[in-house]
Amino acid sequence: MMTQSEIEKVKVMYPHGTRIRLIKMADPYPVPSGTIGTVICVDDAGQIHAKWDNGRSIAVIPGVDDFETIV
Repeated sequence: MMTQSEIEKVKVMYPHGTRIRLIKMADPYPVPSGTIGTVICVDDAGQIHAKWDNGRSIAVIPGVDDFETIV
């Protein structure tokens, strides 16, 4: 679990509209690696919810899933 301070940092780092690219997701039904999406929000648990370009909407978890910001 993340501390409140860590969650606030994630919210600042990944504001609504940030574009991210998935590298690897630890989920039984992952978004394919390389998929690009747009951050919708960061929830109170620190999960980053994204609308993926392939139509899916699933959160990534910092420290569990691997992803990068697209500039």
